[in-house]
Amino acid sequence: MSNEKIKLGHRLEAAIVWVLIKALQPFRPETASRIGGAVAGAIGPLIPTSKIADKNLRLAMPELSAVERKKIVKECWQNLGQTAAELVRIGCIKETESGPGYKFIGWEENVVPALKNGTDGPSIFITGHIANWEITPPAAFARGVDVGFMYRAASNPLVNDMILRLREANFGRKVTMFPKGAAGARAAYAHLLKGGHLGLLVDQKLDTGIAAPLFGHEAMTMDAMASFALKFRCPVLPVHVVRVAPARLHIICEPPMPLPDSGDKAADALALTTAMNQTLERWIREKPGAWLWLHRRWPKALYRG
Repeated sequence: MSNEKIKLGHRLEAAIVWVLIKALQPFRPETASRIGGAVAGAIGPLIPTSKIADKNLRLAMPELSAVERKKIVKECWQNLGQTAAELVRIGCIKETESGPGYKFIGWEENVVPALKNGTDGPSIFITGHIANWEITPPAAFARGVDVGFMYRAASNPLVNDMILRLREANFGRKVTMFPKGAAGARAAYAHLLKGGHLGLLVDQKLDTGIAAPLFGHEAMTMDAMASFALKFRCPVLPVHVVRVAPARLHIICEPPMPLPDSGDKAADALALTTAMNQTLERWIREKPGAWLWLHRRWPKALYRG
């Protein structure tokens, strides 16, 4: 995008993000996380986007009271602030048994056997915007598994560029990333064809995807996971992060998902996508405030009224 086409609002937003990055870089990861969580937790609930989060909670968990929803929305913003602040210092977040850092749970039991069974073959890691979703690729790389991942670019191209450069600077290497869209999907397919490992954030709305239930409502859901998994018959490994404390993260690795094989491609894709959404829902229900509730996840008609 040329400089002439970049909106003034984007420039101002990018300047604020740049200042925040520079302000957080001198701090230890846990301190940066506390600061980011405190600021976002105080400001976020006042932003109009929080109304979307409240509506999402009404749709997903109608049993919650207004007080309970308000608490979850605040926790959602706190987690987002912590995740953003931790991204600034993510190169310093290492695998540890205690204190700041991360710990794998289920890697040896679930990931290692699955990858050995598919020696020199592809695999798919699925996760959602839960706790610090940014930690999984560098943590897997530290274990010898280089996971390329699909991502949705930020609407502000300047901010998106800063995020990409921040990831690479902190990871200390060129990161394999595929932008969402047709071109990115083709590149991800080629990556799997070469035996690569692919990470997918599977909890965002995709209008061209598969309608599958999530919290009792049909939700247009990414179809790439089912398409790739059924094509390659490769391991699909559910992984999600639990935040224990600021910059203290547990990466939970679950057994590979069973792949349906009925002979009906469309039915198998729906079955696998439905199972994926059930897994997401289970994770979210365990700790609702850790999920990113800030985007419209269901059809527009459900948000009216």
